[in-house]
Amino acid sequence: MTLPLFLDCDPGIDDAIALAYLLCQDDVDVVGIAASGGNVATAQVVVNTLGWLELAGRSDIPVHPGHPLPLARHGDDVPVTATEMADIEYADLTHGQTGTGYATLPTPTVSASATSAAQAWVDAARAHPGELIGVVIGPSTNLALALDIEPRLPHLLRRLFIMGGAFNYRGNTHPTTEWNVTFDPESTARVLTAWDRARHEQPDLEYPVIAPIEATEAVAMTPERLSAIRDSATGEAWTPVLDQLAEALRFYFEFHDWDGLGYLAHIHDPFVLACALAWARNPDQPAGELPWAQTATAPVDVELTGTLTRGETVADWLGRWGKEPNAEIIRTIDADSFLDHLGATLTKGPHHEQRPENT
Repeated sequence: MTLPLFLDCDPGIDDAIALAYLLCQDDVDVVGIAASGGNVATAQVVVNTLGWLELAGRSDIPVHPGHPLPLARHGDDVPVTATEMADIEYADLTHGQTGTGYATLPTPTVSASATSAAQAWVDAARAHPGELIGVVIGPSTNLALALDIEPRLPHLLRRLFIMGGAFNYRGNTHPTTEWNVTFDPESTARVLTAWDRARHEQPDLEYPVIAPIEATEAVAMTPERLSAIRDSATGEAWTPVLDQLAEALRFYFEFHDWDGLGYLAHIHDPFVLACALAWARNPDQPAGELPWAQTATAPVDVELTGTLTRGETVADWLGRWGKEPNAEIIRTIDADSFLDHLGATLTKGPHHEQRPENT
């Protein structure tokens, strides 16, 4: 059975590893990729995504440009100004000025799709009702805008997986916040509200899965693991991809070392994508478990007005809000087992069954 999947990402170095992992799957139909501003500006994310796909020989996969601004900065029919763009904080310290670290990507030979990322979410869900796996490993801007177009989107997706948030944990952006949510907290809040409302209408709807940094930081790539992947890889066509991933990761290693974490790299995004695909292949997981992970359900919301905590994800573990759970949160990860799986997958190289056309 082929699994239809729509990916929303903001490459970014760990996003690039997730893309490489995705291209190695032989049973996944990548319906489309949304390019979200986040680690770098949206226009650069589009270029990066197209470049990684070009390098891997998969320029057939459509890439859809997202909105250039976070949700709170959208104006009604007002063009985005250069001043507005210059005022946005990106993660270039973490991922490099272009979001690719030290990697050098080819100039894309195809253009991005004319269909916006928000509309592409809706089109993909309508084309695969009840079957589409949605994975967000960047800010949720595009998905939030898609809900404006199609409010019943939660009912159309098979399940949603989100990388983001920090629950009762130090942040990686502000003291209590994680980057993807901090960049556009209104969009994450809107998505959670929409799925909460949908579950009240359809109680058997799957919880959205949230993978926060207190779990995903356990997934640490090391130079030793990276060398083992490159040494074991088969197929000359895949070597340039692994070579450039290694260059991107070299920057990531240096950043984490500078940040006091050691010469390693927290690769959050590949885990979330892999977990989504593994669940889709075997959805009958025991309660409190997902592939490579232990989970818990809780009511979740996002702080939007706090002067010190804007963007913090809050889980009501004690039931003080009197609300039903609206998300399944990954609490711990068997990182070694997952990293072994990731390495074995990346060594085999990409699946080359291309789509008939890039639309």
